[in-house]
This record gives sequence, C-alpha cells and structure tokens, in this order.
Amino acid sequence: MAKQNIVVKVAMFDNKKTRKAMKIVVGVSGVESAALIGSDKDQIKVTGEGIDSVELVMLLRKRVGCTELVSVGPVEEKKPPTTTLAASQTPATTVVPLQVYPHHYSSYGGPYYHVYESPSNDDPSCTIM
Repeated sequence: MAKQNIVVKVAMFDNKKTRKAMKIVVGVSGVESAALIGSDKDQIKVTGEGIDSVELVMLLRKRVGCTELVSVGPVEEKKPPTTTLAASQTPATTVVPLQVYPHHYSSYGGPYYHVYESPSNDDPSCTIM
C-alpha cells in the first residue's frame, strides 16, 4: 500500500480536546505522523500507510465530537536532485522495514470451562451397561 495523507477537521475548543484528539489519531494503526494545521489549528494532518480514514473519523466523532473528513490523497514525495557522480560513489544500502504488530488485549473475567474425563466404560466386569 502507498503512503497517504488524511486531513481531518475536528471541533477542538481547548487544549484538553486537542490532546485527546491527537492521542486518538496517533493510536490508530498505520499512522506515522500527525500534525495540527490550519489557521485555528483545528485540522489534523495524518500521514501513514494503510490507514482506514472512515475508522479514524468515527473514532474521533465518538470520543471528541464533531469531525469532518477534509481530504484523502497520496503523499507527494520530493526527490532531491542527485548528480550521477554522487550516486555512483555511494554504496547500496538495504533498508529493512520495521515490523509493527497491533496491540492485543486479552479479556478478563470470561467463563472458564473445565473438562472432566469420566472413567472408561470398556471394563468387562461391568454387567449393567
């Protein structure tokens, strides 16, 4: 999947709401960076790979308040101009991506089922069965 930029407008009236919204945004899987943009700092620009924008907006609406999805688009990568001399002298390096696993929370207080084995009825001395 390609990196994408998501811009979300959130009704944040005070610092508490701003911190709460940023904590929610950063907690979504696939987010690499988040920044406040706009003149009133009421928009959050989220950059990452494999981010579900609908899930992000629904989480923000549920926990912060009025949220509007402004835009979703690919990241525009700026390539610095390279010279052929500099490119030929640098050795090739291999970049290994970091494997990030989602958090799994186990549930407590669930029912525990115990299995009891009954004695085998294959005993030839039993005449009842």
